Amino acid sequence: MAKILDQPRYKCALAAMQTVQSIPGAIPILHSGPGCAAKLNDNNGTSGKFSPNIFPCTSISEKEVVFGGNAKLRSTIENALKVIDAELFVVLSGCTGEIIGDDIEEVSGNFVDAQKPVIWAKTPGFKGNNYVGHDWILRSIFEQYLNRDDVADEAESGTQKGLVNLFVAPPQQDPYWLGNLRELESLLTAIGLTPNTIFGFGRSIENLKKIPRAEFTILVSPWAGLESAQYLEKRFKIPLLQYPVLPIGATETSKFLRAVQEFTGADKELTEKVIQQKEAEFYYYIERFADTLLETRILGKRFTVVSDSQYTIAVTKFLVNDMGLFPEKLFITDDAPKSQREKIIAETNTLNYGITTEVEFTTDGHSIHEQIKAADFAGTPLILGSNWEKKLAGSIGAHYVNVSYPMLEKLVINDHIAGYSGGLHLLEQIFTAAMSKLKL
Repeated sequence: MAKILDQPRYKCALAAMQTVQSIPGAIPILHSGPGCAAKLNDNNGTSGKFSPNIFPCTSISEKEVVFGGNAKLRSTIENALKVIDAELFVVLSGCTGEIIGDDIEEVSGNFVDAQKPVIWAKTPGFKGNNYVGHDWILRSIFEQYLNRDDVADEAESGTQKGLVNLFVAPPQQDPYWLGNLRELESLLTAIGLTPNTIFGFGRSIENLKKIPRAEFTILVSPWAGLESAQYLEKRFKIPLLQYPVLPIGATETSKFLRAVQEFTGADKELTEKVIQQKEAEFYYYIERFADTLLETRILGKRFTVVSDSQYTIAVTKFLVNDMGLFPEKLFITDDAPKSQREKIIAETNTLNYGITTEVEFTTDGHSIHEQIKAADFAGTPLILGSNWEKKLAGSIGAHYVNVSYPMLEKLVINDHIAGYSGGLHLLEQIFTAAMSKLKL
């Protein structure tokens, strides 16, 4: 019997078109039905070069289902090359094209000598969500674009000392993706490294070309993006540090910087100096507002997180290790691969003072909400999750903070919750939610 997905918290693999859109100069060409992209592209964010509503699409109809859509895909690519000033075209397949057997690899191969590079990635929704689609797209770009003769010369020019490829969350699926990425870039720069990222304003295809020259790759993610990062390690012999925790607050950010320093051989004295300065500033603000932060009348001591692997781990560690709160049962909603789940649970429960809690992987929003309603928080609960948890929080009188997709009632432009300052930003949100309920 098919399982109903109640309250979806991710989209299908084709929605990882946003990964392409977040690379300045790159644009997706969709081989899908006419409604797919319009429904999937709901975050309205790109690298800035193109409107989020500009993407060539074959708009597969009944005719293509019966007679095949390869010819229409070929003409769509031809016309896109003529009228769109992009530097990289990435052909993505939806469910319909894959089901009827259209060969996007063969069609894309006809443009190997085109003036602009055309590559492909199979992203049908029936094979996975946009977390895995993000990985498939990056793997395709690394395999097909970085191995082109006109790009390979960059790799052969030698390793650039201190250059570090940095990857974090799937762009746009995480509302804080760009702010978090820039904050981690800033931290790496502070300890003497040169971060190389390919997403968002100010980056370019030139950054993509520099990937093979990096001395190291750092992936800050529990699992999303791992396959593509491992490809870089195998193909270009770039050592990979997979750091499974998005660092939020002083404790985890200092651990992150020390792990990076040890892995890369960055200046240890400089790293410790940066940590000392950043921690001093972080705790300065904590001490200033200690009376508020420690007032249990404002905020209780127990919380739960309903989010993807990244934020469930990161938020839990921050609230326990930095703020002294206690986690109730946690819910991970990104359909993480079963092969990664034990590691994710272990990382989530690596907390100070031996504190542990139950972690459930589920996509059933109804079940999540019923379990939270039945839980004993011994006071006013704190729920951190998506927009789906807002109504639940209202019904049980909980404090509520929206940290992950879907985020429908809060605008994130360039804010972040990663790093030392990100922890303070998250505290502002939590206590603003709690203090708004005080009876004056």
